[in-house]
Amino acid sequence: MPVDGFRLFQLAAQGFCCSQILLIIGLEEEGKDAPELIRAMHGLCGGMGRSGATCGVLTGGACLLGLVAGKGTVSEQSHPQIHRMVQELLEWFEETYGSLLCEDILHYKLEEGTDYPVKCGSTISATYDKVQELVATYLETEKDDEEC
Repeated sequence: MPVDGFRLFQLAAQGFCCSQILLIIGLEEEGKDAPELIRAMHGLCGGMGRSGATCGVLTGGACLLGLVAGKGTVSEQSHPQIHRMVQELLEWFEETYGSLLCEDILHYKLEEGTDYPVKCGSTISATYDKVQELVATYLETEKDDEEC
């Protein structure tokens, strides 16, 4: 399902950053709430602590893939293609945005603070769609194989 632009704006106005917003949207899609996870995602904001390093949307997308397909308990197994899914996300992201770095994508340095760059909304939306595409491709294919 496409991301609701108003919902992105609403979350940003509430003080959430890129990586947090991506996970909130993913959790809401599943009818879930995980404040501890969202709090942990804060460290990835603005390219990790607003340093402008690896984009929080990308790292948030990788975390969302991990949430869906990763190992979470002793008795669980991760999806056998989890690393491939993350690698495909990374390749797509770099090809789409020309860099993995927040500052390169925004074309300016992030200053200390919490302002949400407007440009991030479309990046969050497109990355969420790509994560959903990867999940559908890898997890739905696995379900189809099991049914045969």
